[in-house]
Amino acid sequence: MIRIVTASRIERLEAGASTAREHARQTSASANEAFGEHVRELYAVTGRAERARATATEVGTILTAAMAELSVAQQELLLKDIEIRRLREELEATRSMESRTLSVLLHYGEPHTIYASREDLYADTATHGVPAGRAWVPLGERPPSACEWSCAAFIHDASSRGFRRAYVPAPKPVGEAA
Repeated sequence: MIRIVTASRIERLEAGASTAREHARQTSASANEAFGEHVRELYAVTGRAERARATATEVGTILTAAMAELSVAQQELLLKDIEIRRLREELEATRSMESRTLSVLLHYGEPHTIYASREDLYADTATHGVPAGRAWVPLGERPPSACEWSCAAFIHDASSRGFRRAYVPAPKPVGEAA
């Protein structure tokens, strides 16, 4: 097929080509601008990611140190709590001691063993040769050294910070002076 090309057709083709080149140039400039913006954003995101990684590492280090300090503080707190409980128990024991009676087993008037209660004393005297269920009688006028086994009760005396006999014998009058 033969085609006849006229000058007007060539002018139209040149004008279309010129328009296409201008459009290609504008598109290329827009693409270059978009690529540049993309590269700038990529650098910015990469910088933020590196800073975030560095911050995360730093925070991890700080958190590890804080956890170690917290562990030490918890251990100290636990020890202090145990100490407080021990001191409270000691205080309660001291307070309850004021009304508490201790029993002392005497062997020929000399202290032999201390018991928390008279019942404990009676229960343990069988190991010392005193038959179980034996009736204990007051010493009366006899000195404690006259009896092989005797017992004495003591109560806590807060004023002297110690113990005193629970049953103090009545004082005997000296001479018949008035």
